[in-house]
Parts: sequence; C-alpha cells; structure tokens
Amino acid sequence: MRVLATYNIKGGVGKTATAVNLAYLAARSGTRTLVWDLDPQGAASFYFRIKPRLKGGARKLVRGDLNLDARIKATDFPGLDLLPADFSYRHLDLELERTKRPGRQIGRILKPLAEHYGLLLIDCAPSISLVSEGVFRAADVLMVPTIPTPLSLRTLLQLLKSLNAIESRRLGVFPFFCMVDRRRSLHRGTADMARESPIPFLETEVPYSSLVEQMGAQRAPLHTYARSSKPALAYEALWQETRSWLRDGKGYYTKK
Repeated sequence: MRVLATYNIKGGVGKTATAVNLAYLAARSGTRTLVWDLDPQGAASFYFRIKPRLKGGARKLVRGDLNLDARIKATDFPGLDLLPADFSYRHLDLELERTKRPGRQIGRILKPLAEHYGLLLIDCAPSISLVSEGVFRAADVLMVPTIPTPLSLRTLLQLLKSLNAIESRRLGVFPFFCMVDRRRSLHRGTADMARESPIPFLETEVPYSSLVEQMGAQRAPLHTYARSSKPALAYEALWQETRSWLRDGKGYYTKK
C-alpha cells in the first residue's frame, strides 16, 4: 500500500480538494483507495456525504482498541472508502504523547490496512504537531498544495526545514501550485520564479476556479459534475504525474 498525505502548514490552500479528487481518480483507475480524514473539521467526510464521527474517538484509536475495518465507510464510488474524521482528533496530539513512541503510532495504526488497499490518502490538518510528525514517518509521499505567493513559498521552505530535522525514512515531497490565477502578476511571477528554485515542483498547476469551491455544495468530487472543466483536467494531470513519480521514485526527498 502506498501512502500519500495532502499537507501544508497553512490552511485554505486546497488540501482537502486535492485529497478527494486524487482519491476519486485513483479509484476510477482501478486502485482500491482509502481516504483517512485526519482533520477534526471533517471536510473530506462532508464531501463524501459521511458523518464525521469515528465511534470510539482518538483515545481508542491510539490505544489500538478499535476495529478499523468496522469503522471504514464505503463512499458512493466503487473502490473508494473513507475512514471518517472525528472531532476528538483535536486531542490526538495529547493521546499520542501518552504513548512510548508517539512518532511511530500513525504507522502502527495504518499497518493492518495494507492488505486491503493499494493507496491510502491522508487529508491532514494544517499544523506542525505530533500527529503531522507521525504522518511524515508513515507516508511515502507528501503532496503540498502551494498558492503562488511569497508567503506560501516561505511556508514551504519552513516545512522542508522541519522535515529534514526529523529522523525518518526517505519521504517524497511533491509541492505543486494550486488555486493559481495567472491573470494576477503576483501569481505569474511567483510561480515562474519558483520554477528556477532547487525544489522540483510538479509541472501541473491547478487553476483557481469557483467550480472547485462548489464541491462543498455538490458534496462530491469535481469530476462528477464538471469533468471537462479546466480544474478537473488539471487534477487528472496531477494524478497522472503523481502516479508516474511514485513509480519512478523521483521527487524532492528529505534526508535519510
């Protein structure tokens, strides 16, 4: 099972839209896919029309007292399941801190799922915490949606610095530009400048579009109601590029 996580220190950059749309495309391509909504706000659960509640909550999850198979919910899409969010995840750091090896617990929780799924997509909350550290250790690839502004690039560099300080196995970091409006000179200039940096951004840019915002009203992946739109085609290109990079083992990697 390959583990992808959509993550950014900043909120409101398109993490959940990326997780939901990539998961839908992965399942459509024949990969049995699970989304873990790890954000206590439960946006991914909302998009999939599933109540954001994990019976037993964060405490039993960390203790290993939950049968995750019984908590996983089928979505309306073949081959795509969801492990719902729970508001108790806001205390997940505290529960992890009570364990002997808090940075390893997320990986331990995920291990039994490997025999059932080809891909796990984790939708993370915007924070630097024991939870995010656990995700960094458990994931194969970190997808980092980045708005093309100087502040967002600064945040990305802070993230890369934090990742290099964590002793973990090699972690692929795939930043890409999201919510791009090339009519704005700031977006154009920042994106073009970043292409010259040593950080290998993915080629795909996801444009800003109200159609993506409508996912909250439609409560569905973008491709179910606007499959020929520019952002839908961009997410398809993003999935193809990500899958190719996963296969070839390319990308920016943290230190061993």
